[in-house]
Amino acid sequence: MNNFLTLNPISEVNGNIYLPGSKSITNRVLLLSALSNGKTHLKNILYSDDTIHMLNALKIMGIKYNLINKNNCIIYGCSNNFQYQSGISLFLGNAGTVVRPLTAILSLQNKEIIITGDLSMKKRPIKDLIDSLRQGGGKIKYLEQENYLPIKIQGGFVGGKIIIKSNISSQFLTSLLISAPLSKKDTNIIIKNTLVSQPYIDMTLKIMEDFGIMVYNNHYQDFYIPGNQTYHSPGEYLIEGDASSATYFLAAAAIKGKKIKVIGINQDSIQGDIKFVDILKKMGAKIHWGENFIECMKGQLKGITLDANDIPDAAMTIAMLGLFTDGSTTNIKNIYNWRVKETDRLHAMSNELKKIGANIIEGEDYISITPPKEFIHAKINTYNDHRMAMCFSLIALSNTPVTIMNPNCVSKTFPKYFSEFKKISNLKK
Repeated sequence: MNNFLTLNPISEVNGNIYLPGSKSITNRVLLLSALSNGKTHLKNILYSDDTIHMLNALKIMGIKYNLINKNNCIIYGCSNNFQYQSGISLFLGNAGTVVRPLTAILSLQNKEIIITGDLSMKKRPIKDLIDSLRQGGGKIKYLEQENYLPIKIQGGFVGGKIIIKSNISSQFLTSLLISAPLSKKDTNIIIKNTLVSQPYIDMTLKIMEDFGIMVYNNHYQDFYIPGNQTYHSPGEYLIEGDASSATYFLAAAAIKGKKIKVIGINQDSIQGDIKFVDILKKMGAKIHWGENFIECMKGQLKGITLDANDIPDAAMTIAMLGLFTDGSTTNIKNIYNWRVKETDRLHAMSNELKKIGANIIEGEDYISITPPKEFIHAKINTYNDHRMAMCFSLIALSNTPVTIMNPNCVSKTFPKYFSEFKKISNLKK
């Protein structure tokens, strides 16, 4: 693919989308299957840059698996007995769902290992997780800049009482939760700040339960996890379609849809971003739920004000919908965690939305979007952030083209995004 992609104006979207597997679920179940005491057949895995980083890391650590047609994987668990040579290094790109959990799990091993990533990952926070692991005995050193990757892990984590700041990323708490059952001591995790992205913690707890692990959750204020537990393979595990990826197609339908059906997800999803569908309905879209699908049709969209702390990824798509309302303003609040994602998304969204003519107010933890009087054809800088690229594809639903720079960054979570988007698009004549 070229280093840019121009999408011409789209008159209507219509058709079916088969969702790729959820990235967040895929990387969790890949790791838990590897930690388990048996063979696990994972169905509908996502095969993308982030999940490839997890698979490569597991292979380096001695895990055997068979990858079938890139959407099924049989993992042979090691019962938390990874086989790797002390002193090796793992390069994990910009995959937060790999870096954070592996940091915690490898703190249980009595071997040296280095974890590093690309330049973007080296700018993403990890301090609160490292501080928490050190409270439990973990021996971890920063090798370059204090509080950032790369790090050297030397084992030592045994559990105990741990206080964690969870107001930056839910991945820190998820990582502790996954590792704590395997520690020598019982672990009591105390939440110091307001927990962000709570649905991702619910997802983690549900998947851990599916793998036979017991966690006591005291209203998300503290968690008690008995030590010396064992992950047990469920035998087979079907991964839901990715709710975050679904948002772009559902949003397209709300703007200019005859009808879009996204297949592979339903109302019982364990993913927090399923809440996007209710918000879409409130904004004016027409929604129909099925047994394993969601249908959306065009509606008269109006602006909305919402606290999006629980659904930061889906909130980016809501910001794009704010461009296509009846003229009313859309206010998205409590999204400071946008600033510590693949890029500073608040800054990035503000900059690029202004380019296409929108009236934007950016605060420390909020953004307000008022639709443009007239859309402007602009070159959209994606900041090597997959969600920026997918979000701004929706500009083509105006009467104006849009040029996406570095479109291949979608390979992080949805390599076939633009070809799938093209399939449902009818171009203006």
